Amino acid sequence: MDSKLLNNIHKNKIFYRDGEFMTKPQAISVTKPVSEDLPKEKFDELEEFIDGMETTKGALIEILHKAQHIFGYLPRDVQLYVARKLGIPGAEVFGVVSFYSYFTTKPRGKYTISVCMGTACFVKGADKVTERFKEKLKIESNEITEDGQFTLRDVRCVGACGLAPVVMVNDKVFGRVKVEDVDDIISKYEKQEV
Repeated sequence: MDSKLLNNIHKNKIFYRDGEFMTKPQAISVTKPVSEDLPKEKFDELEEFIDGMETTKGALIEILHKAQHIFGYLPRDVQLYVARKLGIPGAEVFGVVSFYSYFTTKPRGKYTISVCMGTACFVKGADKVTERFKEKLKIESNEITEDGQFTLRDVRCVGACGLAPVVMVNDKVFGRVKVEDVDDIISKYEKQEV
């Protein structure tokens, strides 16, 4: 290429890659929600959290935890917002979200029931416990009940192998759970709704 063309390419921020000319991606306002379905107030709360951090370097997981706490889950639009705010690729954010079982891209019920399916829990009957939860709640794993109260998840090891099989309801841990305990666990949380 001649120097005049190269100067024009540089001046206009045009990139040449794989035999094609490409313009620089357009600037996007990170303060404007990317979705009309999600409340602006929640984006404002997340932005305030991020802006209040001393540094965002190495803070992606912490920010995603906060975002999930604010929104209840991490839909695509929230992931893109975080990526834009941090100046990183959306694929990097999605990679973290999809890797860690704590994060969810779908709304969850008020109570998330997580049944550990790690080796110790599985060997001690976690699969049977899961089946009873499915029966009682009339849902499959990773689904939400019609009333929006419960989500059932099977998760990897929760690190409480000595209590196997382990069930968590939100942050409450139930150890040595038997099939016959399932109805009592559910009714404990149903009573809280009355």
